[in-house]
Order: sequence, then structure tokens, then C-alpha cells
Amino acid sequence: MMTGNKVEINDIYQIRSVASPKIVPKSNTVTYLVTELDEEKNNYSTNLYKNEAGSSTRLTYKHERISNVVHSPDGGVTLFIGTSEDDKQQVFLLNTDGGEREQLTEEADGVNSAFFSEDGETVFYHVSSEPEGDGKENNEGEKDKKPEPVIIDRMKYKADSTGVHKEKYQSVKTIGLITRESRTLLAGDENYELVETFGDTLVYTSDRSEHPDFNFNQRLFIKSGKEAAKEIDFGEGTVMDAEVSPDGTKLLLTTMGREFRNATHAVISVYDIGDSDLRDLTGHLDKPVGDFAATDAQQSVETTPAKWISNEDFVFVLSDSGSVNLHKGNTNGKISPLYEGRQHVTGMDATESCVAFTLSAPTSPGELYKYEFESENIEVLTSHNAEYVNRTELIEPEAIQYRSEDGTKIDGWFMKPYGFTDNEKYPMITNIHGGPHAFYANTFFHEMQVLAARGCAVLYVNPRGSHSYSQAFVDAVRGDYGNGDYKDIMAGVDYITDKYPWIDQENLGVTGGSYGGFMTNWIVGHTDRFKAAVTQRSISNWISFRGVSDIGYYFTDWQIQADLDDVEKLWHHSPLKYVDEMNTPLLIIHSERDFRCPMEQAEQLYIALKYQQKDTRFIRYPEASHNLSRTGRPNLRVERLHHITDWFARYLD
Repeated sequence: MMTGNKVEINDIYQIRSVASPKIVPKSNTVTYLVTELDEEKNNYSTNLYKNEAGSSTRLTYKHERISNVVHSPDGGVTLFIGTSEDDKQQVFLLNTDGGEREQLTEEADGVNSAFFSEDGETVFYHVSSEPEGDGKENNEGEKDKKPEPVIIDRMKYKADSTGVHKEKYQSVKTIGLITRESRTLLAGDENYELVETFGDTLVYTSDRSEHPDFNFNQRLFIKSGKEAAKEIDFGEGTVMDAEVSPDGTKLLLTTMGREFRNATHAVISVYDIGDSDLRDLTGHLDKPVGDFAATDAQQSVETTPAKWISNEDFVFVLSDSGSVNLHKGNTNGKISPLYEGRQHVTGMDATESCVAFTLSAPTSPGELYKYEFESENIEVLTSHNAEYVNRTELIEPEAIQYRSEDGTKIDGWFMKPYGFTDNEKYPMITNIHGGPHAFYANTFFHEMQVLAARGCAVLYVNPRGSHSYSQAFVDAVRGDYGNGDYKDIMAGVDYITDKYPWIDQENLGVTGGSYGGFMTNWIVGHTDRFKAAVTQRSISNWISFRGVSDIGYYFTDWQIQADLDDVEKLWHHSPLKYVDEMNTPLLIIHSERDFRCPMEQAEQLYIALKYQQKDTRFIRYPEASHNLSRTGRPNLRVERLHHITDWFARYLD
């Protein structure tokens, strides 16, 4: 019997995202970020809180999105990136006990990220600017500024959420807290990122390459004082994080290689600064370090993959079989679980005595927790979502596992509809994640709860290609879109409908976004089993996608494993090829500013279906990018869910 309120679409305005914990040095205080959706202003607001002795206090009150919270080594000052009066992202300082904040930087193009020096006397920060001599002076006011053409000489000239942009390079600067004088440390026609400092030593990356359009690697350097920089050869790939050990002798490196392109697992290695020895510590786990879970409730998440807790021990986050958990490691290679469960650790920070972490679960949007090493005690420190959880009937998903057609084990989740009784038949909706190298997890997912609240059973699974499993499983989708992954999903539908006869097999729906949108298109072009479908931010034509997506020219190489020399393969994997076989009523949802899966993908599919007078509808969302369902304007997120649920209500009895 249902005792609470059922989940509503407008609940997004009541759910709080608790994220990005940071332990204040030399104290028992933990700061964290809370993000709320503002219905009246139709945007988001992120503010800084601190928790001390189990009691939380709000530290910032301005309506803005703040990020990059870092505490000084003595714990007295906090820096963060916030919005200045001229609407630029700048570094601000705040006394850890609260009070008025102070703007530290005044960069014309804003600041990307920042952190304190080891002595706390200076701040290092990153800025992006145009190459010297390429900029055009224009002192006119913004309202009088004339439009200018963008000269493009690169293939990497646009990006989702930011659009077409001028060529810029990231440089590293430093500013004294007393003198307020800034100077440039690293700059040039390449992107620099300072990842760690200690004493007079800098650890930084560079992406310099003779062929930047085909370069997806960073080079890692360590430089002490006036000595020449020395390269740390970690192989091909990118550096996710680097942290020096407390005694200054070792670096803990989190890197993502290139062996399987963007399907490659992230791993942790330890680098001995004295003898330049680099040893892999987590590769044998055959699971990716970090958080790759798909969710729609988390905001302002800044993930720290690994933290030292002594000169030899560290804590790290691992995506593991549909969960994101905390593990403990040692430089001798010993790895052990620290805190495991059906859960999603969305962020963490650690010291020698404890770990502070934010955690979500299928029926909990998330709170701040603390784990004490000595007592092994776990304490929930906040209750930002407690009132919502207590008054709402959230559906607990059933974890399932089944075999695909070739015997591959597949994990998934199944939700009964709100108000379920044994003597009724219910429709079911299958929801497919994007990526394809994301994964569904044991985490709160508002959209799934909404579908269940509308009287539908909900199935969501991790087909091959999903992260949190073995490297072979993650890699298996590449070059095989629409084959093994399609069979994995359909085997899940078979498994759950066989298990529960109350599921009405004449009333099945399917939906998904990005890769999930591609797969929705593929499914309705290969089976009439579903009575209704909703495709979101999808791919329909790999041939055109290659040239119009911000990642198209290399993503098709990596994922479809074909370029324009193999148009037949690109077309074979394109759902548009199978439009004649699409008989399922299809709602097409797409964002106007989607540069990842551009609007033309939806336009081609819609016109092809409409030309054949098939049952379809096309909804375009203005002022929205590929991330509409996660970070889009709140009113558009609400409208999106209304259109999805209304479409299924129209066709599923």
C-alpha cells in the first residue's frame, strides 16, 4: 500500500544536489556544494556549505553557480570560482568561518580553475586566451559591438554547450595573496594544466603536437626550480589527476590510456620522484577508476579519483558492476574495499583519519557522509533531501542479472509501477543510457521514478559497452553498434517479461538519449515489438554525423571504426537506412544548440518518417545543448518529461 506522495515531474525543484566535499585542513570541518533549481529565475544556484560537528552552515548566498572549492593549507581561507560583477568567472577568497568574500583575480576572459601553493601564500590558476597577435582590438561596448567572422583552421573548432569558438590556449598564472601581483608561469600555442605543486616543483601537462586535430594525448612533466623539465612517460592518453605524497617522494597518478580509445579504463599508478619509476596499481582490477555513472539529479560534481592518506596508502573511487564505491590502496599493490554497497559515491576527500564523501542511492538523491578509519564508523552528516524522501513514495529498483544471446552476463534494474497490485496488467518502458561508455548505476534517477509514478514498469540495463565492467566488456560495442548491444537489451526485455507475467507485452515502450537515442532508432527499425518510442538527442546517420558533430570525425573512427572510405559500413550502422521498417510511433526530441549530436540528425529522421506518412512528432528545444536532461533550463527539463510521459500515455494502454 502506497503511503507517500508519488513522484512528480516538478519535483526537480525540491531535490537538492549535495556534491564536491572538501575537508578543511587541521579541523573536523567539511565543506560541500548544494545546488538548487530556481523555478522563478529558471536557472540553477550553487552555494557553499560547511559541516562542523554534524551541523551545517551556509557560507555563500549569492544566486550563482560556484565551483572549484579549495582550502588553504592552514585551513583559514577558502578559494572558489564565482561570478564577478561583469559576469566573468573569477577567483574569490572567503574566510573559512564565513563573512564577506573578496575577489582575487580580474582576468578579461575569466578563470578556469585554481588552487593554493603549498605555503598558502600564492594562488595558481588557469586562463584561456587567444594566441598573441591573433586577437582583434575592439574597444566598443558590447551593445555596439559588430558581428565578426570566425576564422577556422582546425577541426576542433566547436564544442557542445559552448558552440563555435575562436582558437584559444590555456595558460598557467600565479598571483600573490599579499602583493596581488600576477605573473604567467606557462603559456604558448598549447594547452598547459598545472596538476600539482610542492616546494619549488611544478607538475604539469601539455598537449603540444605537430598534428593537434589528431592529438588526444597529454604529456606530463615535472620541473623543480630552475632545472629543466623532465617528462614522466605514462604512455598515451590523458592525466585525470596527480597528487604528491605527504613526504614529497611519490606522485599518485590517475590516467586514462588510449589502447581502446575512449573505452579505455582509467587506472592509478605511483611515480617515484627519486628514481623515476612508474608502477601501475589498479590495472589488475579490470574496472575503471573514477565515476562514469549516468544520472539526472547530480549537479556541480567535482570528482577526486584518488587521495593519499599516508605516505603509502590512498583512497580511491572505483566504478564497479553498476555501483561507484570507495576502495583503499597501497603502493605495494594491495587493494581492498573500503565502503561498498548498492550506491553511488559522487565525490570524496580524505585525510589520514577519515573520508568525507557524498553518496546517492536508488531512493536517495544524496547526502554528505563521513567514514572514520579507526572506528570504521559511518555517519550521515546532512539531511538536505530528508524531507523530500520521507514524504515521497520512491520506488526501490530490483537489481537483475541475465544472459544475453551469446551467454554474456548483463546487469540491470527493474522498477514496478507506483500503486502496483498483482491482479492488473501494466505497460513497461525500457530506458537506454548514453555514452555508450557511461553506465546505469545504483543511484537516484528522477526520470525513472517519474515513469514508474505514471503507472509504468521501468527496465534499464547495462549492455556491452557500459563502463564499470571488464575492459573487454566495455570495448565490445566498438565496431559492432546495433548487434551485440541490441541483443543485450532485447534479452533483458525477454527476461523480465518472462519473469513477470503481469507486464503487458502488447504495451511496451522504449526511449533513450544520445547513444540511447541511436539505439532507440535502431530498435524501432529492427523490431515492431514496441508500441511507442521516444528518441532523444539521437544519431540517425553516421555519414553526416562524421562531419557535423563536434566529435564526429574521430568518434566515428573510434566507435563505428569506419571513415568516409567505408561509407557502406557507416550507412549499415545508420538507423536512417532502416526507416522503411520503422512502424512504431516515434517522438523525436532534440535541442537547438546540440553540437554533440546536431539537430540535423533529428531533422533527417523526422522528414524521412513523415515523407512515408508514419506516426511521428518532432519537438525542438531552444537554448538547450546535448545536456538538456541533466543541466538544461529547468522549464525545458519539465517540458521534456511532460512530452515523454504524454507520448507514452497516448499509445500505451
